[in-house]
Amino acid sequence: MADLRTTFAGIASPNPFWLASAPPTDKAYNVHRAFEAGWGGVVWKTLGEDGPPIVNVSGPRYGALHATDRRLIGFNNIELITDRPLQTNLDEIREVKRAWPERALVVSLMVPCEEKAWKSILPRVEDTGADGVELNFGCPHGMSERGMGSAVGQVPEYIEMVTAWCKQHGRLPVIVKLTPNITDIRQPARAAQAGGADAVSLINTVSSIMGVDLERMAMSPTIDGMGSHGGYCGPAVKPIALNMVAEIGRDAATRALPVSGIGGIGSWRDAAEYIALGCGNVQVCTAAMVYGFKIVQDMIDGLANFMDGQGYASVDAFRGRALPSVTDWQHLNLHYTEKAAIDQSLCIRCGRCHIACEDTSHQAISAVKDGRRHFEVIDSECVGCNLCTTVCPVPECITMRRLPAGELDARTGQAVRAEPLAWTHHPNNPMRVA
Repeated sequence: MADLRTTFAGIASPNPFWLASAPPTDKAYNVHRAFEAGWGGVVWKTLGEDGPPIVNVSGPRYGALHATDRRLIGFNNIELITDRPLQTNLDEIREVKRAWPERALVVSLMVPCEEKAWKSILPRVEDTGADGVELNFGCPHGMSERGMGSAVGQVPEYIEMVTAWCKQHGRLPVIVKLTPNITDIRQPARAAQAGGADAVSLINTVSSIMGVDLERMAMSPTIDGMGSHGGYCGPAVKPIALNMVAEIGRDAATRALPVSGIGGIGSWRDAAEYIALGCGNVQVCTAAMVYGFKIVQDMIDGLANFMDGQGYASVDAFRGRALPSVTDWQHLNLHYTEKAAIDQSLCIRCGRCHIACEDTSHQAISAVKDGRRHFEVIDSECVGCNLCTTVCPVPECITMRRLPAGELDARTGQAVRAEPLAWTHHPNNPMRVA
């Protein structure tokens, strides 16, 4: 049986599945249920300083993007940080940690960008017995307008400064949660490392408006006729998050920085992809909100079975194994060639491949043979773009076949070469083929 135990930023947990800082981790009741279900760790919903109470809206806080079968593919929220008193949260964190000493319990924090505010709250969190703190530099709504959240996460100098304060005035491991609402994720990651961060977590939510009610001519969801941009998450953001995780892992300045992966994780396979790109653990929110806490059992079993099947004894055994496959475009092998192939025994003659290729691509799929509706790839026109495999509704009906070195490419009339095409820089064209 694979060993799923992990140690992330010095924090041990029985498996790599943590709940992210969000509505599911707002109180002891929820967290007890999460740990009973099997979650390895929890990041408690973001705490703020003592002061004027946080007031959330009492109307719709969530918006959703559904597939035609009502499967949720995107989720949006405008909920703020915890609206419960700071001391109430601290008391419950202490209670939960005492009840579950072997589980990871990290506390998310967001206070004004002032040293005294961070210096004040850190000892109070440490007193609960929590395992670490996560600095919320990512929320794009509500708190950012007050100079916190992504307003800090978008300024690397602020990230480094606040992280340094937390390392100076606290004893717990510091995880910096990064916002995706930025051009180059490597810059805030480098700033977190320069400030002494023990790890980073990403991504936080993406600024978004979910839609418009065309009958009322108002954005949706609305609060008394008005709305506000929120934070977008769920399966739809996973490709964005994977790219940003890989960018940090490929950057020479941050490749040694531990990363907790967040964004669209709803299965063991999603988690394994994050780990393969270098993450030490993963954090889940939307899937738990949609399916409940027990979803973690499928994740645990699935990951363990995958690791057993591949011969990985531990999570670290395959962590980062896929990262070397990520490169910049100019390093791709332009002599590599694939062609589409249609399995006629599986084809249902729907014609989607033909119309997609005919209208928007390379006119490489014929539609008629011997007067009958019949779809075949025209090798001399196929460029291997794989649009047809993407639109085909039948799994494995259309696959891509690699042309080995030496085989004649019907499109170019030339034999396929094995060696990569070289690239050189040119004063008038910085990306010219040599």
